[in-house]
Amino acid sequence: MTRLVGPLVATLFMFLITACTGTPAPEVTVDDPVLMEGRDVYVQHCTACHGATGGGGRGSKLNEGRLEQRIPDPAVQIELITNGRSSMPSFGGRLTEAEIEAVVRYTREVL
Repeated sequence: MTRLVGPLVATLFMFLITACTGTPAPEVTVDDPVLMEGRDVYVQHCTACHGATGGGGRGSKLNEGRLEQRIPDPAVQIELITNGRSSMPSFGGRLTEAEIEAVVRYTREVL
């Protein structure tokens, strides 16, 4: 039963995001559990500001290569997510290192 809770919660968040924005987060088309986790973290913690597809809003635009242009080094992105900066909140106390690394991979490889 507990193995179903994570996927069910992620599905519920995706439904809510789609219902609110009309646009779901991009699907992960490879069988990579880290990218799947990154997508779940992104949906739960990032879409409100960065949009379901990374198109921005209150937060910066992350898709269409913008993220890599502004932050070429993934280690700098990890530091930014962990510690926050300006209007970007700190997620270091809310997310594990593995979750932060997963969402960094998702934003760079999928969005």
